[in-house]
Amino acid sequence: MSQRVNYNQQSPEIVHSLMEISKQLSKSEISQTLRDMVNIRASQINGCAFCIDMHVKEARIHGERDLRVHHVQVWRESTLFNAQERAALEWTEAVTKLTAEGISDEIYNRVKEHFSEKQMSDLTLAIGLINQWNRLSIAFRAVPGSADKFFGLDKAGMN
Repeated sequence: MSQRVNYNQQSPEIVHSLMEISKQLSKSEISQTLRDMVNIRASQINGCAFCIDMHVKEARIHGERDLRVHHVQVWRESTLFNAQERAALEWTEAVTKLTAEGISDEIYNRVKEHFSEKQMSDLTLAIGLINQWNRLSIAFRAVPGSADKFFGLDKAGMN
């Protein structure tokens, strides 16, 4: 597989803006662990190999246990996630798989038990951002691992 378009080169100002949003989200009340799990789960749902590769490596660099990363896809059955992480993963699925009916009050009410309004807003922005990155990477066939050196992901020791 080869990349169709290098969106970093073709739209550098916009890509830079997306990266700035990511920097701002790293300063939010949403923990790095939650952001890693959200990024992995949305990327799994969307089938984005580039982003799964990137965010699994990031999670490892951030100290996440391998088994938890492997369990992200089956979080509902796993005992490795606490209530807040489960809520974040449920919200990730709901926001990523939007339907014509939207997101039910039942899901929203379950998730808001674990997050303030500010945290809900930041979490939803983080989910929206990873979905945007997924769409770019899938549309233009970004090659998994091709940006490891640029992002420092070679430090994960997974190549």
